[in-house]
Amino acid sequence: MTRATRVTRGGARTNSAIREAAAKLFYAHGYEATSLRAVASEVGIQVGSLYNHISGKEELLTDIMVSVMDELLEAVHQAIEDAEPGAVDKFKAAVDCHIRFHAEHAREVFIGNSELRALSDGDLDEVLGKRAEYERLIQTLVKNVAKETGANVLDAKLQAYSVLAQGAHVSSWYKPGGPKSLDKVVKTYITMALRQLGLNDES
Repeated sequence: MTRATRVTRGGARTNSAIREAAAKLFYAHGYEATSLRAVASEVGIQVGSLYNHISGKEELLTDIMVSVMDELLEAVHQAIEDAEPGAVDKFKAAVDCHIRFHAEHAREVFIGNSELRALSDGDLDEVLGKRAEYERLIQTLVKNVAKETGANVLDAKLQAYSVLAQGAHVSSWYKPGGPKSLDKVVKTYITMALRQLGLNDES
């Protein structure tokens, strides 16, 4: 069996293990303090073998940031699609998914918010482009709620920023098994988001 065949057959599993090791180490020690040798050691391979899967450390960081945004966008789009018809229900479904996702991906959220400065221009543009796409999605949902209900939204962009900030906030403090269940946390944040639009949770 050639090396190329081994890489092809085991590549997906190894790539996943490398990404998981990198995320673990970036979260614990920071991007700059984490070496590729440490990542390789965590995976249990030689450092030279990493280059069968990645071009360098920045590729790992970019992959983590882009992948988590892709997952978030897909999850929220699916939540919107599955929601009952109507702008309010779709907004509530999006906020529900947004909060749950950030609570369950706190590590990746932390890396994404703290290590942007480590990206070079091309990679930074890619990550910021994904974030802008997500911001536009939330802003559109806010505008749709205003159209449907007549809610007096002072600034749809700022309202979208508020929803985005809720996710970042919950990722910073929520712990599974803590005093507040995730369902309760999500329900509270949905109510807060609706009240900011001048609506109640029965809307």
